[in-house]
Amino acid sequence: MAPSAHNSSHSQFITSHTNHSSSAGPTAPLIDSVDVDQIVVPEKTSWKNFFSYLGPGFLVSIAYIDPGNFETDLQSGAQYKYELLWIILVASCAALVIQSLAARLGVVTGKHLAEHCRAEYPKVTNFILWLLAELAVVACDIPEVIGTAFALNMLFKIPIWCGVLITGLSTLVLLLLQQYGVRKLEFLIAFLVAVMAVCFLVELGYSKPKTSEVLKGLFVPQLKGDGATGIAISLLGAMVMPHNLFLHSALVLSRKVPRSVDGIKEACRFYNYESAFALAIAFLINVSVISVSGAVCSSTNLDPEDQMNCQDLDLNKASFLLKNVLGNWSSKLFAVALLASGQSSTITGTYAGQYVMQGFLDLRITPWIRNMLTRSLAIVPSLIVALIGGSTGAGKLIIIASKLRRSNDDQGKGQIDRPYENKVFDLGRRKHFAVQTE
Repeated sequence: MAPSAHNSSHSQFITSHTNHSSSAGPTAPLIDSVDVDQIVVPEKTSWKNFFSYLGPGFLVSIAYIDPGNFETDLQSGAQYKYELLWIILVASCAALVIQSLAARLGVVTGKHLAEHCRAEYPKVTNFILWLLAELAVVACDIPEVIGTAFALNMLFKIPIWCGVLITGLSTLVLLLLQQYGVRKLEFLIAFLVAVMAVCFLVELGYSKPKTSEVLKGLFVPQLKGDGATGIAISLLGAMVMPHNLFLHSALVLSRKVPRSVDGIKEACRFYNYESAFALAIAFLINVSVISVSGAVCSSTNLDPEDQMNCQDLDLNKASFLLKNVLGNWSSKLFAVALLASGQSSTITGTYAGQYVMQGFLDLRITPWIRNMLTRSLAIVPSLIVALIGGSTGAGKLIIIASKLRRSNDDQGKGQIDRPYENKVFDLGRRKHFAVQTE
């Protein structure tokens, strides 16, 4: 019992401060004792512990309700009404499975996915994987940055290019919450998710889509009409989040999980529950956006201008959807939801970029410099497009970025496959596995 008690006081986390060169041997422990700011989970298993695990799932769910998702949701509803809702359902179920695996990887091994890739692959392969991961992060970041700029334009008439710069600066400022603990950042993100949910559910209540048609779209797969396949690919691409695998496997390390069999099983179970709850909210928000767009654009009493907007609907035009019901408040309500989406997703995108850079390259640089580098990768292309192409070019860039995310899907799945197989399923048979048993 004494050795078990001694080992249970050790942290299960490996951070960038760990001396990786000393742990490269085959018998090196996966779980090192590192002093980091963690949320301590009680040793005694109880349903009350669920609240200790609540948080990472909301940061992860933001990626599924970012401006890139809204852009493709709006176009899907405007062109095909509710026919493509089933893609959102299938993608959300797949997301839950993948995110649960990513969370379990972090809980069991004490390392996040990028660190596993560095440990598992040769240097050249690891470098290529890092480039692909950074490309995925940038592809996810661009719609978030531009979407926030659109929201600022709707609310305050700020030019798109100025909004891009403001978004980058505000993200860095909000990330200062890190120094006050991860809980503060989690509460902020949860609040922004709640704002989005309220705004879109209010719009859904006013648009009054037919329930039977919505349910048919959810559970009856179909691809009808020219261009349906392209929109379906964009919808799926917007739901594919390779950077979320790195983010989720790292965020779970903010909890000091009891290193016992029951403690780890409880952590994996509660993280599954939390992810399911957060992704269910994201799913309802996506369904609401498509349903509102489909209900309004399929209406028979639209004026010619609104009909033209429905044919080429994007984030900058979407405020007209409920103007007949809410008047000027229609654009304000949509802009507030879009601002909450864009700002929260840029925070989590920057967070993911930090873990990717630290894990693959083991860079030991000042956090604010790393944040600036990560942010610049998305700000620079967004700013150039906003200056040259204006709002139209920026809107098209969101669609291109969504399709680019889809092309990175196989890369993300391949990275989680081998580390998860080697480090989770096989760890139970390795003598240095850090689960304490009597």
